[in-house]
Amino acid sequence: MPIVKNDLLGRPALEIYQDTDGFNFSIDTMLLADFVSITARTKRICDLCSGNAPIPLYLTLRTSADIVGVEVQKESFDLAVQSILANHLDHQITMVLDNLKGISSKIGKHKFEVVTCNPPFFKVGDHQINPNDRKAIARHEILATLEDIVREAAELLNTKGRFALVHRPDRLLEIMDLFRKYHIEPKRLRFCYPKLGSSCNHILIEGIKDGSIGGLVVLPPLIIYNENNQWTKEVVRIYNYDKE
Repeated sequence: MPIVKNDLLGRPALEIYQDTDGFNFSIDTMLLADFVSITARTKRICDLCSGNAPIPLYLTLRTSADIVGVEVQKESFDLAVQSILANHLDHQITMVLDNLKGISSKIGKHKFEVVTCNPPFFKVGDHQINPNDRKAIARHEILATLEDIVREAAELLNTKGRFALVHRPDRLLEIMDLFRKYHIEPKRLRFCYPKLGSSCNHILIEGIKDGSIGGLVVLPPLIIYNENNQWTKEVVRIYNYDKE
């Protein structure tokens, strides 16, 4: 397992350990970490499908809240712990090595103001499974389905807590149905595009547990690359995030 140490963002603010043979975080992870609503009242955050902890690490730049990351794969969990220690953030981030299904019974039901998740995007059978099992688990719903994730988020959240998810646009209607099935009312939605004029390839969606019906806000589109194939100003801002 060849391990490398990279800067998490576009400057040496946070470091993250990654396995070059494994599934590493991508831009959709950073978009979610920037998108999720965090307030001064946010005291506890849970990140599901944490991988090597890019979202918990990023969120330490936005909040002093306690953060719990849940990851099922031992190799990714070990890298997450290594990164947390390297950044001296073990006072704020705690990693849990476990399947997310039923995790609320172990770390606390209705105890979190915010839950985030960058989940496996593909159903088993929809796409060819990667022969690398670790990558397959990260990309396909082998160990947990989308419904498992939404159900668990609802159990983790307190009333009026927020669940933020990044996913593929072809599953938007399914996501909204599941949010409402588990009493998470969709409130914020943003469509992400690789370039101006291209088709949407990611969505960012956030809902409120036991929120009032209706009131969904569709935010302006997020464009990743400009006409020169360079990051747009907004993406650069996300990667250069700093505390005020």
